[in-house]
Amino acid sequence: MRDLRDDTRAGFLDTFGREPVGLWTAPGRVNLIGEHTDYNLGFVLPFAIGLRTAVALDPRDDRVVRVASALSEEVAEIHLDDLHPEMLSGWSAYVFGVVWALGEFGADLAAVPGFDAFIDSDVPIGAGLSSSAAIECAVAVALNDSWQLRLDRRTLAAVGQFAENHAVGAPTGVMDQTASLLGEHGAAVFLDCRSGTSEIVPMHLAEAGLEILVIDSGVSHEHATGGYADRRASCDLAAQTLGIASLRELTEADLPDAATRLDPVTLRRVRHVVTENQRVLDTVALLRQEGAAAIGDLLDASHRSMRFDFEISVPELDLAVETAQSNGAIGARMTGGGFGGAAIALVPDHAVSHLRAAIDGAFAEHGFGQPDMFLVHASHGAIREE
Repeated sequence: MRDLRDDTRAGFLDTFGREPVGLWTAPGRVNLIGEHTDYNLGFVLPFAIGLRTAVALDPRDDRVVRVASALSEEVAEIHLDDLHPEMLSGWSAYVFGVVWALGEFGADLAAVPGFDAFIDSDVPIGAGLSSSAAIECAVAVALNDSWQLRLDRRTLAAVGQFAENHAVGAPTGVMDQTASLLGEHGAAVFLDCRSGTSEIVPMHLAEAGLEILVIDSGVSHEHATGGYADRRASCDLAAQTLGIASLRELTEADLPDAATRLDPVTLRRVRHVVTENQRVLDTVALLRQEGAAAIGDLLDASHRSMRFDFEISVPELDLAVETAQSNGAIGARMTGGGFGGAAIALVPDHAVSHLRAAIDGAFAEHGFGQPDMFLVHASHGAIREE
């Protein structure tokens, strides 16, 4: 974390020739369970991780916004009067989109100054750990402080989602931004996406001698295009066909009736969402009553549902999950929106090294690129660092 702060501050100085007024960070997230349920107004259980995105920022005396990043040679620039979603593209849309979205949520953009910002991150891009929400939330808290907007964290989460939906063009739910803003050490965030209420659920992994290993498949994904949007459209169509506001209104008892009204593919999409909602509720109950060692079967079932019903897995993720399950993991599943990204394995701490070796060997045997593997721990949400 110290290196990221230093690198971000140094990047700002090198780019803009002065010191920033402050530095803010926001974490990526791992979704323990509850995939593609957030935009269906269901339940999710993510947690913030120690990998973070940092933004160094300093106000300007005009209304120009300039943004640079360690991940790009471009210095993107726009005037506050010219902020329109259709004008935004590329990586800078995540930043400019948040600025625009703050205006949509009540900030008077005619009364605030421009700013210069530099962004750096150690959240892997395209791995399903929500590098995009980490950028959005770091920028949102930085501007909330700098412009003295006094917006609460739930509103900032909605700002980030709004920016991603309407400026970036990715039809995501609010889970990622909520985890990045509300996360706490050692705990997951249990979020009801219909009511917007959330609870902190301690996981007590260390006490149980457990770790969460992330296996980044190396297969990158992009939520603004392709299968993610198709899955959301399928869910929306199913709700419309069934005459309900969202798939959240269904329970497993409703699936036989749905089967008479939906085509087989759409039915599988609905079945995933309905059963995944129940798995989230069951996971929360088990964490509270029995502890993390009891949730393995639910993680395994979640992956099967995503693989066969929602069809968002890829061979690399299936191999990672299967190898983990047969080499000491209590449970494993892909995490994130799918079509690439990462899997997670809940594994006893004494078995981590063996599991790493087994996954490396399995990927090599199948001719896949070497995966990146690392442990993650539940961390705090977005903050001002200095």
